[in-house]
Amino acid sequence: MVRYILKRFFMMILTIWIIATLTFVLMNAIPGSPFNEERTSNEAVQENLERHFNLDEPPIVQYFIYLKSIATLDFGPSIKKPNSTVNDLLGRGFPISAELGIIAILVALLSGIVLGVLAALRHNGIIDYLAMTIAVLGISIPNFVLATLLIQQLAVNGGFFPVATWQSPMHMVLPTLALATGPMAIIARLTRSSMLEVLTQDYIKMARAKGLAPYKVVIKHALKNALMPVVTILGTLLAGILTGTFVIEKIFAIPGMGKYFVESINQRDYPVIMGTTVFYSAFLVFALFLVDIAYGLLDPRIKLHKEEGN
Repeated sequence: MVRYILKRFFMMILTIWIIATLTFVLMNAIPGSPFNEERTSNEAVQENLERHFNLDEPPIVQYFIYLKSIATLDFGPSIKKPNSTVNDLLGRGFPISAELGIIAILVALLSGIVLGVLAALRHNGIIDYLAMTIAVLGISIPNFVLATLLIQQLAVNGGFFPVATWQSPMHMVLPTLALATGPMAIIARLTRSSMLEVLTQDYIKMARAKGLAPYKVVIKHALKNALMPVVTILGTLLAGILTGTFVIEKIFAIPGMGKYFVESINQRDYPVIMGTTVFYSAFLVFALFLVDIAYGLLDPRIKLHKEEGN
């Protein structure tokens, strides 16, 4: 297991380096300068700005400066916000984005598992059809469309929730619903199909034959094995939710990293774009790393297979 963890850790570092390099190459491939809009008759001003942000250096020198900033976790100053560094923006925006993402993934997990289990236990019944209808709608409707519908119906017309911002638990309801519905639908469908398969296994029949209470059979014996497919896709769902917060934050005017990232793209703020991309990539790759370890701990057969393969 230790060898497997070390191997996955090395792959994680390699993945982050590849993402960082690609981000740097793409940013340098964009023609022009981020100071084009500020160009005046005084060329010395632009030259001084480019020198200050190391944009006058050859690309290879800029690349190593960029790698050093990643290694030291100091992404430098923002070009368009001279009084703030990229670390300052991350410190202000990421906690809010992370809070929204964590709440959304917890809601998606709990509601998706409950819907999936109920649908499997009431297979081909009204609960099954209702749960799968909700799941199909959740998968079919993009989160930005759902967010617009929720604002229109529950905030503007109904007045049940605030329209935007991130100030109280009531402000969190609509963004969380918009962000969690899609992953919830995927988890519900996976849990249902996996539970249906597990409930036909011999050890489940044996547990029932021994007279165990139905809830013990489901929770203690069936659910753990039925959740393996959910654990498998958890890293991907987490990545989708955390990156999806950018769109939801823009729609609900939430002051998270989505706001700064979108602004940095429009303003060609290279340090913010590259710093945010690398930071989120590292965070998501580390989350996938943890999911891999959790998968091996939940199913020792997977761990043994990987060790034998090495």
